[in-house]
Amino acid sequence: MKKQFTTLCATSILCLSLTGCWGGDSSQPSPSIDVHSTPSETASVKTAIEPFTFEVDPETFAIDIIKDGVHIPASVPLPKAPVTNVVRIKDSVKWTYPNQVNVSVVKQNEYLDIRIESIGAAQFQWPSVKSDSYILPFGEGKQIPAADVSWREFLKDQTLSWSESFSMDFFAQSKSQLSLVYVVTNKFNNDIHFDASPDVTFQFTHDFPSLNKDKSYGFRLYVTKNDPQQIVQPYKNYVSEHGKIVTLQEKAKLNPNITKLYGAPQIYLWSETILTDPDVKWTQLRELLPKLGPWLSKLLSHTTDGSAEFDQVVKQLSKQDYLDNYQKKVVLTALNQVLKMRELYNPTQFPTPDEEARKLIGLGVDKLSEEKLYDLNKLLLKSVLKEAVSPVLDWGQADSTKVIQEMQEAGIPNAWLGLPNWSSGLMNPRMVSEANKIGYLIAPYDSYHSIQEKGDPSWNTAFFPDTSLYENATITGQNGKKVAGFLQRGRKLNPTLAMPSVKDRVAGILQDGIGFNSWFVDCDATGEIYDDYTPAHLTTQQQDLNDRLARLDYFAKEKNMVVGSEGGNDFAASVIAYAQGIESPVIAWGDPDMRDKKDSPYYVGGYYARDGGIPERYGKPVPIKPLYEHVYMDPAYSLPLYKLIYNDAIITTNHWEWGNNKIKGEEADRMLYDLLYNVPPLYHLDRVTWEKDKASMLDFLNVWSPFHREAVLHPMSEFTILTEDRLVQSARYGDELKVLVNFSDSQVTVAGEVIPAKSAVLYQGKQRKVFEAAANVKL
Repeated sequence: MKKQFTTLCATSILCLSLTGCWGGDSSQPSPSIDVHSTPSETASVKTAIEPFTFEVDPETFAIDIIKDGVHIPASVPLPKAPVTNVVRIKDSVKWTYPNQVNVSVVKQNEYLDIRIESIGAAQFQWPSVKSDSYILPFGEGKQIPAADVSWREFLKDQTLSWSESFSMDFFAQSKSQLSLVYVVTNKFNNDIHFDASPDVTFQFTHDFPSLNKDKSYGFRLYVTKNDPQQIVQPYKNYVSEHGKIVTLQEKAKLNPNITKLYGAPQIYLWSETILTDPDVKWTQLRELLPKLGPWLSKLLSHTTDGSAEFDQVVKQLSKQDYLDNYQKKVVLTALNQVLKMRELYNPTQFPTPDEEARKLIGLGVDKLSEEKLYDLNKLLLKSVLKEAVSPVLDWGQADSTKVIQEMQEAGIPNAWLGLPNWSSGLMNPRMVSEANKIGYLIAPYDSYHSIQEKGDPSWNTAFFPDTSLYENATITGQNGKKVAGFLQRGRKLNPTLAMPSVKDRVAGILQDGIGFNSWFVDCDATGEIYDDYTPAHLTTQQQDLNDRLARLDYFAKEKNMVVGSEGGNDFAASVIAYAQGIESPVIAWGDPDMRDKKDSPYYVGGYYARDGGIPERYGKPVPIKPLYEHVYMDPAYSLPLYKLIYNDAIITTNHWEWGNNKIKGEEADRMLYDLLYNVPPLYHLDRVTWEKDKASMLDFLNVWSPFHREAVLHPMSEFTILTEDRLVQSARYGDELKVLVNFSDSQVTVAGEVIPAKSAVLYQGKQRKVFEAAANVKL
């Protein structure tokens, strides 16, 4: 990343085209920018679409766009092939590749309408794009110079699913002062393959599956100026034309709780163990373990991890009069595990339950809801542990309810709290009630993507009481084999067959009145969708997607939840209120140094924390490789394509694996990015992390929250790159809100205004604030 001291006066600030220092026409004069101007003083993006003509060669499918006498290839020509049925009428050309496809190219008022229909082809590749640079909706958006060494290395020989890897259905190639914008009119069954020999190019391929009656795909091809606001406008118009943009204010009319997302950080609260160290008097508990231990050991022997470790600790305690920290953790883990078991109750082991417990037992332990089962099990343990543990109502509160109260008292008026599992809330309903009481949103993590044949308490989202689903409702690939579930365990569940089980699960979770007011549904907005070739339930990708949207809509409409999902690809933008993954997606999923090799400095950590705190996967700060830092984090390559369309329609943030403090050395830049792009910070908190990080959090939120609370009500109305190194940028929201960010390591002067290194200047009406991220990191 190029970083340098830069001083710019008002008459020399650069409003760079997207080609910028990567191949734009440097002989063209750069207009000066007044950072205090209003959008009315700039050209309206409504006039973004440029007039053009075209030429087409049917034998090679070569299309040239002609603008002011300049020819711009829309695609690399295909090998010359025989054609039939060539018809040229005014602004249209139609032809046939025999036994392959029919092609239609028609000039409409503002765009070129390109349609390809199979008459025998199983797949067809067009276009093949070669340009100086590309504008691609990877997450929020990227501009990729074709000759960039890192992007060449990263993209070389990658084949990506269109629906999953791209957040919106368009892409653009940039040449000099113009861009060709391709709106993809059929999002299903498409792949993009990248080459990098020597520079980045890519090919767009569409499959025509046998089970899909729709045998067509196509594009609307537009010409725009080479500016992000103008590049996104054709797609924004296309989405509006199809009635898909629903603003947050419109969503809030149906569910006012959505307004609680405004100015709210998104926080995963880790308090999975209800019985914690402060709740235990260890000397007394040690004396009771010999009697209770054999029953706990028997129960634990049926779990995935077994009882060996617990058994060893109990054996050790018979020879000592204390418990060390490791032994305490093992005992607490065992006690918290059995608290979730329906098999815990045994009249011989628990002979003197109190009146409340007896009432629950009288209802039939096998008939109790999950929440009532947990209530019973806590009472049962208390009945035998007696004064060795604190009163049941106090269990776990210091690490959960008290943390929430402290957040509100410290000056965080709004927050979204995510629980790693619904069982965390059912085990601790007092925590959920307190979050509601003080005005926070609180949501369980839920998923219907994978299914296991047998239940596993550590992965309860992948188990369903209807055991027939595993054989009768799972997805079969085109090769006839079942599609494996997450981490290659189990199978993928067909969403068109899952809704009865969805409703059963949700009814069970909510039946006792737990106060969840938000719901997070994993995977449904990622675009990971499938054709299912199971003969009994053939399903297309479009049917798969439709039922995922119906599932999200069920939570929003029928259950009145503030709904979010993983990813946030824009097909879900009209349904969900927030998304986790657009801003920072999962990084390098297949890199063994990050995922498998525990001795690697880049290892992100495991999914499990013995003490119920934050697993290393989410809480352990790690560096990332220089290649990934360049591709994912370098602000010089980022563009707010998503925000320029959806800022006031959906709130987007990072994937939960890549919260604000996960990447070592990127903490300051991520706060600046959050201010510039109007993105909620995402944190993982437990008691220890809250105490360690709250000074930095509160200092940032004091600036970020008031700005976000207003900015989400407006579209992003302007985005400008202000320096040649692309490290000083500005964004405007509506007419009154503006932020300037200096990502560089040096102070800059913009329009006479000094912006320190790693800092942001925010304007809200006449108010001006400066946030120094580098100083915040040191708090």
